[in-house]
Amino acid sequence: MMERFKASMLLSAAGDALGYKNGEWEFCYQGRSIHDQLKAMGGLKDIKVNKKQWRVSDDTILHIATAEGLVSDWSSKEDLYLALADKYKSAMKDMWGRAPGATVQASCHSLKPNRPKGYVIPFDPRGGGCGACMRSMCIGLLFNKPEQLENLIEVSIESGRMTHNHPTGYLGSLAGALFTSYAIQKKPVREWGASLMSILPQALEYIKINGRDVGENKANWSYFTDKWSMFLKERGIQDGDKDPTFPSLYGVEQRDAFYRSVSWSGWGGSSGHDAPMIAYDAMLGAGGSWEELCDRAMFHGGDSDSTGVMAGAWWGAIYGLDNVPKGNYEHLEYKQRIEELAEKLYQKSEALSQ
Repeated sequence: MMERFKASMLLSAAGDALGYKNGEWEFCYQGRSIHDQLKAMGGLKDIKVNKKQWRVSDDTILHIATAEGLVSDWSSKEDLYLALADKYKSAMKDMWGRAPGATVQASCHSLKPNRPKGYVIPFDPRGGGCGACMRSMCIGLLFNKPEQLENLIEVSIESGRMTHNHPTGYLGSLAGALFTSYAIQKKPVREWGASLMSILPQALEYIKINGRDVGENKANWSYFTDKWSMFLKERGIQDGDKDPTFPSLYGVEQRDAFYRSVSWSGWGGSSGHDAPMIAYDAMLGAGGSWEELCDRAMFHGGDSDSTGVMAGAWWGAIYGLDNVPKGNYEHLEYKQRIEELAEKLYQKSEALSQ
C-alpha cells in the first residue's frame, strides 16, 4: 500500500510534467501536433522527465501544498483548513515558469491563515476553473476508506473553495479526491462516475449545514451535475454496471473534439467539471496501459497538465510503477519531497483509521 501511495503521488507529478512540457503542450490547441512531436522524440518510453525540460506546473506545486497541509500537526478541521490556507499562500512563492491561473493567484493572495476563518473567501461567480480539482488527489489518499467518506467530502470541498468558491470548481475537487480513494480501494473504474453522482446530494447537504453562500451554491449547482450526467450517459455507465462504450473511431482528433464538446469554453480540461471528466474518460479507455493513459489524458489539445495530474494519481494508485518507463519519473522535479509526503500520508491515513 505504501508503494501505491508513492506511485500515486509520483505519477501525478509525472502526468503534470508530461502534459505541461514547460508550457508548450498545456497551451497547444492541437493534440495531433503534440503526438507528432512525441513521435519525433522516440515516444513516451524515451522521455526523460527532469526539472529543466519537464518542470512540474502549478498543479503539482499546489498538490504538494495540499499534502503538506494534510500531514501537518492538526487536531481539528479548523486547524487543518488554516494549515492548508497557509500552504497555498506559501506555494505562490514557487510559481515562476509554472503558469498559475489568475483565480488561484488572486484567491491565495486574499487568504489570511493567521486569522480565524482566514481560509474563507467570497463566493465567486467565475470560480468554476480546474485549479481546485488539480490539487485534491492526496485528500483521497488520506481519507481512503469508505467509512471516511464524510471527512473526504468536507475537506475536499473546503480546500477547493479556498480558491474556487463555486460548485463547478469545488465539486471538481471532490471528484479528484473521491476517485483517488476509489483507486486505493480498487473499486472498478466503471463504477466511479455513478458513485460520484450518488454522493453529490450528500455534498449539497454539507453546503446547507455549513451555511455559507447557500443560495449562490444552490443556484449554480446544476451545471456540474448536468454535465456529468450527460457524460455518463454518453459512455453508457450511468448505473456503473456495464463497461463503457466509445465511438468506433476515437483517435487523437476525435478525442480533442469530444473534450472540447464537454468543456465550458472550448478548452478541454480547464474547468472543475471537465478536467476530472477527461481524466476519468482516459482511465476508462486505458485500462492498465500507462502509454494509452498518457495518449488520452496528457497529450491532447487542451489543459493537458490538469487532466494529466489527476489521471496519473489515479492510475498510479491502482497499478503502481512497475509498467512505467523509469525515465518518466526517475529524475522528476521534487521527487524526494513527493516520496516523503507519500510516506507521511500513508502513515497518517493509518493513524486516522485506528
